Amino acid sequence: MSYKPLEEVKQRLERLGTYELNEEKFVEVAECVLKEEEPIDRLIEGYHQLLDEVSNEMKQMDGHMGMTPTCQMGCAFCCYFPIIITRLEAKMIIRSIESMNEKRRQSIKAHLKEYFEVNKGNVEYCTTLDFQNEDVKLDYMKAQLPCPLLNTETNTCMAYESRPLPCRTYVNYMDPKFCEDHLVPEETVSFEFLYEDYMGNLNEIAQEVAHEDETVKYPEDLFEYNYLPAFLKEWIQREE
Repeated sequence: MSYKPLEEVKQRLERLGTYELNEEKFVEVAECVLKEEEPIDRLIEGYHQLLDEVSNEMKQMDGHMGMTPTCQMGCAFCCYFPIIITRLEAKMIIRSIESMNEKRRQSIKAHLKEYFEVNKGNVEYCTTLDFQNEDVKLDYMKAQLPCPLLNTETNTCMAYESRPLPCRTYVNYMDPKFCEDHLVPEETVSFEFLYEDYMGNLNEIAQEVAHEDETVKYPEDLFEYNYLPAFLKEWIQREE
């Protein structure tokens, strides 16, 4: 397979300047979820639908640029990057796991318990890194701490459908070997600018749902940021 050279990828990425982001789609998701009268978990539903909309927009942008990501199943180099999310997003991931069938749910919990035992020192080191420091990605990657939800035997995510925005918006359009050979490759691209529309509308849903769901602390949950391993460690320790 032939891959595009870096300069061509950069030129195509410049086309994003003419892409019109459909912000209204995110608003429609929030409005539809809040109007839902069925007894569903509206926050979880909103979380998943907004993330799906992020993925849809990324596909539209790929078409606009005339490129296709080269990321493949079993390619998990980006699963060693620091994943920084809000407590609200962590609660959504945990609630998603808890809603899975018992076999899958118990498998993930057992995996996480073992993960935090085996990687105790590395988790402690990585989760104390200042994530506002510009070198945090490199420092974190040097530790080679896998994401808690990564099955390192298959290199697949154990909660793929509920993976947070950073996991969805980090892509490579070139030879995946660049990721293998470099801890923080120049050739990868992040679409985290979609965060504003995603989080803004998740905020709208959370604000409404907080009145009826005592497990949601609004607005505190939206302003507390931390590493995904830190949040999942708290959860597993509470479960013991």
